[in-house]
Amino acid sequence: MTDEDGYRLWLRYEPIAGADRLAQARALCASIYMPAPTPTLAAARDELAHGLRGLLGDEVRFCDTAGDATLIVGTPAGALGLDSGAIDDGSPLFGLFWMTTDAFVIGTVPVGARAALMIASFYEPGVLYGVFHFLRLLQTGAPLDAIAVESGPQFGLRMLDHWDNLDGSIERGYAGRSLWRWDELPGTISPRLRDYARANASVGINAAVLNNVNASALILTPVYLHKVAALADVFRPWGIRVFLSANFSAPIDLGGLPTADPLDDAVAAWWRAKADEIFALIPDFGGFLVKANSEGQPGPQDYGRTHADGANLLADALAGNPNAIVIWRAFVYKADVDEDRAKQAFAELAPLDGQFRPNVRIQIKHGPIDFQPREPFHPLFGALTLTQTFLELQITQEYLGQGTHLAYLAPLFKEVLDADTYTTGPGWTVARIADGTLRAAGMGHLIGGIAGVANVGDDPNWCGHPFAQANWYAFGRLAWNYHLAPADIADEWLRMTFTRDDRFVAPVKQMMLASREAVVDYMTPLGLHHIMAEGHHHGPGPWVDGADAGRADWTSVYYHRADADGIGFDRTATGSDALALYRSPLREQLSDVASCPENLLLWFHHLPWDHRIRSSGRTLWDELCHRYSAGVDAVPRMQATWDGVAAFVDPARHAHVQQLLAIQEQEARWWRNACLLYFQTFSRRPLPDGLEPLQGTLDDYRNFKA
Repeated sequence: MTDEDGYRLWLRYEPIAGADRLAQARALCASIYMPAPTPTLAAARDELAHGLRGLLGDEVRFCDTAGDATLIVGTPAGALGLDSGAIDDGSPLFGLFWMTTDAFVIGTVPVGARAALMIASFYEPGVLYGVFHFLRLLQTGAPLDAIAVESGPQFGLRMLDHWDNLDGSIERGYAGRSLWRWDELPGTISPRLRDYARANASVGINAAVLNNVNASALILTPVYLHKVAALADVFRPWGIRVFLSANFSAPIDLGGLPTADPLDDAVAAWWRAKADEIFALIPDFGGFLVKANSEGQPGPQDYGRTHADGANLLADALAGNPNAIVIWRAFVYKADVDEDRAKQAFAELAPLDGQFRPNVRIQIKHGPIDFQPREPFHPLFGALTLTQTFLELQITQEYLGQGTHLAYLAPLFKEVLDADTYTTGPGWTVARIADGTLRAAGMGHLIGGIAGVANVGDDPNWCGHPFAQANWYAFGRLAWNYHLAPADIADEWLRMTFTRDDRFVAPVKQMMLASREAVVDYMTPLGLHHIMAEGHHHGPGPWVDGADAGRADWTSVYYHRADADGIGFDRTATGSDALALYRSPLREQLSDVASCPENLLLWFHHLPWDHRIRSSGRTLWDELCHRYSAGVDAVPRMQATWDGVAAFVDPARHAHVQQLLAIQEQEARWWRNACLLYFQTFSRRPLPDGLEPLQGTLDDYRNFKA
């Protein structure tokens, strides 16, 4: 078996196994009619040819007329010679009239006296996505008899947010340096950029923010805008629009103005001129992403203005282009506010609901703190009924082991998407809020969106950890269809990335599905959160206090509140009352210890060490010990699973994952030992019988620097 470096991701296009299936696939693709007069259709045609060459082991035959084809690909007018009036409700294309520009169908159509397979969309991006879907069916071993697919995305904007800096570094990046080689652009275009775009298009991702939300104003200078335009030219055929993070003080830093006050006429004129300059270079520019008045970033509050004032300033500058938007991040909190941080974004933004321009979107992290291994959904999703919101997820594993831990995040993403906000009653999930359904119900359809903080870099395998690729893939698949099950997504990814052999897929899929819960257990069980080391966030730091972090809400002790009486953050009416931000009946469910989900128990409640856990009957202290231990015990099982499938994986990738799992086991024990030794200083209780003894001393762990 030949070694692989993982560069091809899930687009390996390895030959189809099985003579019968190979013959069936070859018959479907014996001759292809696919006009490609535009860059997007040419990209789709090139991908189809590339994929089929690998899968079928044959050169692909394209024909000149639809009448000679077994596979017809394109738009109705281009590939079938039809206009919309010629399509009736008996055609598989009919449903596309009610779907987005990215939707496609795959099905059979009559061609003379015979039938041909068709991949079609009324719009070119849909054709591209249809081609990738067809190749996925061939790759994963899906049935090829009577293929009938009608598919459209559930989020209009499906975006990767790159926290890449202009010096090539990546904030919270664990896979090398930035893909954007700013020093080489625009003159030199790395072939890797096209492959990045292909990978995104293959899972339906259609937008990318190129630079860190902690933005340098230099990205808006002419020198860098020409570099951005070169990237946009590479991405455009693959259906990807570029966005930029904007620094709110750019009019001062670049324009020489004395102020960035959003109500100042000169400031507004500067932003309009800058937007015009960008659109002249990048006509399909997507717009600005803004982090303002958060963690030291400048913003409208510096001038006594509101977030709505700041967002509307930029929205007005973009108003000349109806497809451009401002994405205003809801990750805002102030250093001088003595308030539960879980409440601060709500306090600042909920009162502004309805005051934002129609081309503004509020992008909300999935939870109210900061991408923790488990959080409740952010209460703003249930509060902003007059403003379109986007969901922000983190694909990069800032708090889930970074580059060394196997943590399949589709279960986390799905948990958030399926969370019920009860906005106007039951059934209003975070997904249905962020996809635009709520706004469409009474105010005209507005585009919904979902963003994922990217985990890619210039490492040969893109993501550092081979299994981190699955999180990029899963984000794209759920952004397209949030009803997909994490198990099905893992199944697809494994079959395309490694092998279609069920002897490999079945056990490794179960390993993936259990991995995130294992990480939660050995890091932050029962609703604990934000107890990582200060600054780099790698490893445990439950002892981090103001002396280490400089402000209360950057510390661990602020969040776990362990003392002799118990542990946990009281967010009920007797504590910070953050639960008041959630809607009924969820508020009442979470407020009651008896009905609060155990996996969020310590997020919402400060409980005695002897509190009895419903599911196990153990005391809280004993349950914490068992959860931490269960997380650690899960990693050797993962190692055994991976060792058992060595015959199905090339030696290089198998050895790489094996090495990382060994590190993960060490670091899981590090988390367990350090946290339990620290919390034991408050509980004053022994480790329960039957558990592995704690190793080392608390001082050892406190003095260790990762």
